[in-house]
Amino acid sequence: MNIVVRELRTGLKSILTWCGIFTVLVIVYMTEFSAYANNEEMLAILDGIPEQLLEAFKMNSFNLTTLTGFYGILFTYFALMLSIQAILKGNSIIVKEERDKTVEFALVMPVKRSKIITAKIIASLVNCLVIIGFLYALILITAQKYLPEEGFLEFIWLLVLSTFILQLLFLSIGIMLGCTTKRHKISGYIGLSLIIGTYLMSIISDLSDTFEFFKYITPFKYFDTLLIKNNMELDLMYVLISATIIIVSLLAGYISYKRRDLYI
Repeated sequence: MNIVVRELRTGLKSILTWCGIFTVLVIVYMTEFSAYANNEEMLAILDGIPEQLLEAFKMNSFNLTTLTGFYGILFTYFALMLSIQAILKGNSIIVKEERDKTVEFALVMPVKRSKIITAKIIASLVNCLVIIGFLYALILITAQKYLPEEGFLEFIWLLVLSTFILQLLFLSIGIMLGCTTKRHKISGYIGLSLIIGTYLMSIISDLSDTFEFFKYITPFKYFDTLLIKNNMELDLMYVLISATIIIVSLLAGYISYKRRDLYI
């Protein structure tokens, strides 16, 4: 428990920073939405945008004049940001002892390594929960001004839930990278490259049928906002795939961390 509290205190600044970022973004975006709300004439500005670009960012699939359509597009970027935060958090909470030259603290503690990594996972999970919970509350509060249409609250809940699953997925991958990568300096770069690569895959899969198979590879297509809007539910198959990746990544992290040499 002491390790969890220590990690939460260490990560408090990060939590406040991310909450501050999302506060600014939501306020800015909702100010922008005020120009679109129930104003079909504003959709004319999309006429000058290339069709492929509209398709890639689903701007032709959602009605920007409604809260549901506006957040349907917006949550793609929120999911990307929270995925980056999660994978970096998962990686850094493991490697920071070596990076900050405090690994002796972990080595001399009268607890098993499995308990140390468990405490770090719990702290990381709380970190992600606080940030996504704050974003969810912020959206609900700011949306009340525009009298959300029927189905909006359920849609937002599904988007938040799917984004949280993505957070868990990339958090577990970040933890695995931190535990398995011998050179802690490159594990963060690997994580960022993975995020960028899979996100680009999700865009490319929408642009060409040739690359449609990418949707089975990139987690960003597991919870496509358009499919969630149309079905108003999460795809159980992709939820199970995500759960499998999370479990396998955490197991790999546990096994590797118990065996690896911690460099002082």
